Amino acid sequence: MSVLLKTRVTAIGPEVADLAEGGVVILFADGSPPELAEVSVLHKAEIGPSDGAPEKGASITLGPVSAVITAVGSSAWSKVLEMGHVVISFNGATEAERPGEICASQVDTQALVAALKTDAIITIAA
Repeated sequence: MSVLLKTRVTAIGPEVADLAEGGVVILFADGSPPELAEVSVLHKAEIGPSDGAPEKGASITLGPVSAVITAVGSSAWSKVLEMGHVVISFNGATEAERPGEICASQVDTQALVAALKTDAIITIAA
């Protein structure tokens, strides 16, 4: 299994838990504008991101929570490469509704909220 992105959570915005309860996590690299930081999980990449985007069937883990990627929007990975930004929707959709979105299998949202904390590791691997 090759790691496409391994990143460490550096901060959690005050509105992140509300979004995660709905199955949505927004990642932004450290240094995002303050208005975006409120709804974002800020992170610093340790490995990657790779040039190649993940495909359906790749895995994504946030701390102890894991899911399978079910769809990748047309510009989702380019945003990861440019600014460490992506919207991850744990909705099991087979087509991304927005170009900057990665969809993944549904997870226990309470476990997802609990997993989102400073120093948690997020990994996308193929």
